[in-house]
Amino acid sequence: MTDWSNKKSVLAAVKDDEMALQQADKSLKKDKSFILAIVKQYGRALEYVDESLKKDKSIVLAAVKSKGEVLHHADESLKKDKSIVLAAVKDFGQALEHADESLKKDKSIVLAAVKQNGHALNYADKSFKKDKSIVLAAIKQYGATIQYADESFKKDKSIVLAAVKQSGSALEFVDKSFKKDKSIVLAAVKTVGTALQYADKSFAKDKSIVTAAVKQDGAALEFADKSFTKDKSIVLMAVKTWYGQALQYADESLKKDKSVVLAAVKQDVAALEFADESLKNDPDIIKAAKKQ
Repeated sequence: MTDWSNKKSVLAAVKDDEMALQQADKSLKKDKSFILAIVKQYGRALEYVDESLKKDKSIVLAAVKSKGEVLHHADESLKKDKSIVLAAVKDFGQALEHADESLKKDKSIVLAAVKQNGHALNYADKSFKKDKSIVLAAIKQYGATIQYADESFKKDKSIVLAAVKQSGSALEFVDKSFKKDKSIVLAAVKTVGTALQYADKSFAKDKSIVTAAVKQDGAALEFADKSFTKDKSIVLMAVKTWYGQALQYADESLKKDKSVVLAAVKQDVAALEFADESLKNDPDIIKAAKKQ
């Protein structure tokens, strides 16, 4: 039974679950030295400390260094403190959302935030969405954050190429002209095969693009032209990736092909669900499935 007025008991409980601090005696939630020791290791506990300590810079700084996301539990006055916010975004870029508006206009803060998590660009002042150095830093961390950038960057080939090379998912957010650009699409599917779904429909029939896509992720077969679902070499490539269940997108004729089904099941036993009934009880298929 936990003694919620005993420091050692509460500390032990917090080690198991940071939320446990909410059950601690009020006197302990106001004990600065005790709380400081806790939030240095367990930042999330800041939510449950006495309100007076949420205004204490040393407490909040220790907490955000441990878990930047807890900035939103800090007193409003500390959300205007550059050192507090900088420490928070260095640990968790998206903590920028909870910073005072004045700091969302501070380039050093925004740059630190997007370097840690590109999605932080979403919370930066609008002016930074037009700042090439900030946008580049964001997409280098995660390409798809180009979605938050000014439209002009979505039409800039060098920016777009950098974005899709980092994450093919960025293809969803770029200008339509680039979805028809083979070099851009190829770069995108090489990093995220399923980005094929965002490319111009003509590429679903382009073997070099489809091959690159399914090689990266078998699930991309879903977005390829139906003719490729009958192409054994393409289907084999797809099911041999991490996603053996890509078998579900294969033509029925290949779901009856033992070599294809065997390759799929060797990768993922769940692929057996999509095999033709004639193969579900095949000794070799069953043996391969049991090895998984």
